[in-house]
Amino acid sequence: MFAWSVPDNVGFAVSTRDGGVSLPPFNSLNLGDHVDDDPRAVAENRRRVQALFAMPGQPVWLEQVHGTDVVTLPLNPLEVHANRADASYTKLPGQVCAVMTADCLPILLCDRQGTEVAAVHAGWRGLCNGVIEAALQKFLAPACDIQALIGPAIGPTAFEVGAEVREAFVIADIAADKAFLPASPGKYFGNLEMLAHQRLVAAGITDIHCTSECTYTLSEKYFSYRKSPKTGRFASFIWLKN
Repeated sequence: MFAWSVPDNVGFAVSTRDGGVSLPPFNSLNLGDHVDDDPRAVAENRRRVQALFAMPGQPVWLEQVHGTDVVTLPLNPLEVHANRADASYTKLPGQVCAVMTADCLPILLCDRQGTEVAAVHAGWRGLCNGVIEAALQKFLAPACDIQALIGPAIGPTAFEVGAEVREAFVIADIAADKAFLPASPGKYFGNLEMLAHQRLVAAGITDIHCTSECTYTLSEKYFSYRKSPKTGRFASFIWLKN
């Protein structure tokens, strides 16, 4: 577990790929039910991770679409596709926010008083289009009272992208240029962690903890889609204790 200092009534966790029952290539604690793994294995893995981290309830699993929608928990059970979003927010104890990743950025947020939390899934599209900012808009607390954890994601030496990705970020903020280094002709190495850090600081958040773990180079610890497209998902969780 990462040493992130949060209020006593805030719980958080980041899983790895160890400790589950899924068979290769999903071995072993795959939490994604959309990757063609055995549904029974995924259900058991989800049960295990809830028990492992002593969560107060079942995590609310999102149907992530690389967008900027943020849902407030608890979800409306009558709403169709109520969980189709890339971030969740709550101010109710017992509701567990969760995002699944396998190279994309997981970002956990809470206020210093321990009354609000959110989990954000930020692939490059969602990050560029403002999923962090959309999640922060849910908070009642001012930005100066919000803490952020940037979790494990593909690192700056492994995330090679086309010029169009760099251009999209630089158009939005010229400072994003610092997060891209030339790679092969017409390609750049992008630093997702730096890009997220820039966005958080621009929003007024200064209490930011970066894990700086690369899912690609640590693919035996975390799932990495770029390393192996047929793979599982690990997850990042945050909740208010009962």
